[in-house]
Amino acid sequence: MALYTKPGTQKPASEVETASHIPVHPLYTPADLKSSDYETEVGYPGEYPFTRGVQATMYRGRLWTMRQYAGMGDAEESNKRYKYLLANGTTGLSVAFDLPTQIGMDSDHALAAGEVGKVGVAIDSIEDMERLFAGIDLTKISTSMTINATASILLALYVAVAKRQGAEIRKLSGTVQNDVLKEYIARGTYIYPPHQAMRVITDMFAWAKENVPEWNTISISGYHIREAGSTTVQEVAFTLGNGIAYVEAAIKAGLDVDQFAPRLSFFFNAHSNFLEEVAKFRAARRMWARIMREHFKAQNPRSWMLRFHTQTAGSTLTAQQPENNIVRTAIQALAAVMGGTQSLHTNS
Repeated sequence: MALYTKPGTQKPASEVETASHIPVHPLYTPADLKSSDYETEVGYPGEYPFTRGVQATMYRGRLWTMRQYAGMGDAEESNKRYKYLLANGTTGLSVAFDLPTQIGMDSDHALAAGEVGKVGVAIDSIEDMERLFAGIDLTKISTSMTINATASILLALYVAVAKRQGAEIRKLSGTVQNDVLKEYIARGTYIYPPHQAMRVITDMFAWAKENVPEWNTISISGYHIREAGSTTVQEVAFTLGNGIAYVEAAIKAGLDVDQFAPRLSFFFNAHSNFLEEVAKFRAARRMWARIMREHFKAQNPRSWMLRFHTQTAGSTLTAQQPENNIVRTAIQALAAVMGGTQSLHTNS
C-alpha cells in the first residue's frame, strides 16, 4: 500500500483518525487548500472572523492573566493562600468553592456532612466572603469564581464586600462561570429547573451591564462536557449550542445583543492531539463570529469575539508514571497557546 495518494483519489483504508473520528491524511499538498478562501475563512489576527485570534498582537501586546485555582477549608485559610499567590506573581484570583456552597447549602446542613471545605472554600455568609478577601483590594485584581447555580448569590456577596471596602464597584473585574446548561449536561450542581435558572442568568446579564461593566457575566463551558466523555467536535458543538441558547434567552428577555454579548466568555478543554486542539480553537472562534454577526445580527465587533479560557485535561492524567503527566500537560498547554487562548490553567 502506498504511503500517500494523490489528491482526489481514494485514501488508504488504514487511514489514521483522531479521537473525534476525523481522518488524518498521510500527506497534505496545496491541492487540499484549493477550495479555501483565505480572507473569509482564515483572515488576519484581530479581524473578523478571528480564526487566528481576537487580538492583532496576541501575547506580544498583552500577556494573559496568571491565576492559580485555589480554595480550601474556611475563608481564613483560603485568604492566606490568596495573599501568598499574589505576593509571588499571580495577577488574578481563581476561587474554588466547596460543593455545599455550589448547590446552596449551609455548611451545617445534614447533607453537607463530609463535604465542607473539601474541593474548595466554604462560604455561608457575607462575613465569610469578607474574611475570604480581607486585605485584598478588589479593584486592583480580577477574580474568577467557579460557581454556577448560586453565581448570582456569590457575585452579590463579592460586590457587597467591595462596597464595605469603600471600592467603586464599576471598577471590579472578573468572571462568574454561571453556566447552568452544562451542569444539566455534564456536572450536576444545579438547583433550579432550567427555565427559572435561565431567568436568573439573563437578569445577571442586565444587572452587570449597568453596575459592573467590566465583569464577564458567564463562562460558557465545554471543558466539563469533554471531561465527561465527549469528542472534540461534540465539545465545540455543545458549547456553542449552549451559547446560542443564552443569547436567545437574553434577547427574549428584552436585552440588546450588543449590550451583553461583549461580556460573554467561554471555557474549553485542551487534550493531547496537538493539531486537532489548535484547529478546534480556531474553528470555534470562526463559527461564533459568524453566528453572532449573521444569525443574531450583532453590530459591535466585540460581540463577534469568542474570548476563552483553557484548562488542560485532567482526564488524561494518570497516577502511574506521574512524570508523564508533565509532558501531557505541556503539550496541551502549548496547544491552547497556539490556539489563541486568553487565559490558561494547567492540571498537574
